[in-house]
Amino acid sequence: MNRRTVAALALTVSAGLTLTACGGPKPAPGSGSNAPADAFEAVKVGEGDTTRGGNVNVLMSTDFQTLDPGNSNYVQTANVGQLYYRTLTMAKEEAGKPPTIVPDLATDLGKVSKDGLTWTYTLKKGLKFEDGSPITAKDVKYGVERTYARDVYTQAPQELNSALSDDGYKGPYAKGSAGDFKGIETPDARTVVFKLKQPFAEFPALVSRSNTAPVPRAKDTKLDYTNHPVSTGPYKIKRYDRGRSLQLVRNPQWDAATDPNRTALPDTFTFSLSTAQSTISQQLLADSDPTALTLDSAGGLQASDAAKLDTADVARRTASGLIGCTDVLDFNTESIKDPVVRKAIAVAIDRKAIHLQYGGARFGKLTQSYINADQRGYVTQHTDLDPAGQPKVEEAKKLLKGRDYPKKLVYGYADATPRYKNMGTSLQQNLKQIGIDLELRAIPAANYYTTLAGKNMPDIARSGWCGGADSGSVRTTVDPNLGPSVDGKSFGFSNIPRYHDPEIARAMYALRGENGTSEKLGRKWATLFDRGMQDYPLVPLIRSVTRSVVGSRIRNAQVGYFFGSIDLSTVSVTSKKG
Repeated sequence: MNRRTVAALALTVSAGLTLTACGGPKPAPGSGSNAPADAFEAVKVGEGDTTRGGNVNVLMSTDFQTLDPGNSNYVQTANVGQLYYRTLTMAKEEAGKPPTIVPDLATDLGKVSKDGLTWTYTLKKGLKFEDGSPITAKDVKYGVERTYARDVYTQAPQELNSALSDDGYKGPYAKGSAGDFKGIETPDARTVVFKLKQPFAEFPALVSRSNTAPVPRAKDTKLDYTNHPVSTGPYKIKRYDRGRSLQLVRNPQWDAATDPNRTALPDTFTFSLSTAQSTISQQLLADSDPTALTLDSAGGLQASDAAKLDTADVARRTASGLIGCTDVLDFNTESIKDPVVRKAIAVAIDRKAIHLQYGGARFGKLTQSYINADQRGYVTQHTDLDPAGQPKVEEAKKLLKGRDYPKKLVYGYADATPRYKNMGTSLQQNLKQIGIDLELRAIPAANYYTTLAGKNMPDIARSGWCGGADSGSVRTTVDPNLGPSVDGKSFGFSNIPRYHDPEIARAMYALRGENGTSEKLGRKWATLFDRGMQDYPLVPLIRSVTRSVVGSRIRNAQVGYFFGSIDLSTVSVTSKKG
């Protein structure tokens, strides 16, 4: 799904992290972690607590890109979103493992027709919006319809839309489009029928995306909907001061009997949306607020605080786990057109130095591919990148010899995160050795992915991806990041490098319609991805590990494999420090 943001689908989590690896004893399961640098086991804090009540204080360095489920491709919105909106199915997190798709608003994972072109879902009985009005099939349909208004919702997730038969539908606001969408039928108040262009074996994962969060048409305020999305979950928005704070309180219309996936133990969640990352790090390590946690990646930890992770008190309060998120450097293939030139730049990069900017082995490991061996259908990927991350400057010079290549390029980075600027400084040095000057250009963090998706995309930019709703599937990484557009004729919405090889695009477009197991289809997606990566549209960097410190009264804290931070749907607050 998602860009990693501060989210998600990054969907792109922000954190100023420049740590060094350090050792320590292996923890007992569930005890908190001061794990050695090469240990990536999942560790939970306070597992099994059932305390009801209290407030969770979520410290964040920046505001959410959006709270509108119809305009979100970010993991942070998905994380907080599970508190106030529900979808037909849900990607249920488990630390250290890909999420499991489970029913949410729907009674089951859907019923598919024999030809694979129709999926039918039945809503549970008794579902209500926060105002007490019933949630109907038409509300689910309208939530999906809004995401087709790409002129309004520039970050709307598109994987579900690409699967549906839409006949060129442009969203509910386009002239003459009211009631015009044929991709979904609602024969009665509780039945939602999806009409597909091609069979899609993993369709239940698609309807876990935020597209299927119900939206009442009468309450739709377009871009202002982000200020108060109408709740269908256990919490609702009481107060939202953009850029400053957000408070969620209980939604009395939510019925726990319809929702086995969310514990909803705290009474409230309070979000501080402009806390400096150095302050977040200091407060959590010192336990100055025992009800606090953060959604910033790697727990918002700072370089000067690294050693404190090994103290007994902090270790007991540290949730950790290898997550499904990977960071890469994207090359703009419209400005760096020659794949040989892109390869030369790729092999010249000192990925080992970048790894140190991420904190070294304790906070992630170098990877040779955007997909990983944990995903279904993975096949070995081929690359000339040094597995230890060392640059190959002489090889890069040989590749560039006699070729016409740009002598000046621009690296864009999110301005809220020091390590991304530091990465740029390292890249400057690497590219200078092969005759390329690199300009560093700061991009406001709140607009980062919008910029990458628009006409001002720099030549080189960092991005991250957290697998997708069903991040155990190879397709959920390959198709969004290197796949073609909905019609197969250009590059796809989340394809930041703008990579489009006509032959590979045709094969991927056809593969979207094949039936088969995730394992079998995954091998085909992975093989096509390997072919595309020989053109070096991007450079794999770091498979992330998150170690997130929580306050001493926080329980049931786990690092979501997909979210890359503490899973808000599981946490609780006790009256005693522990």
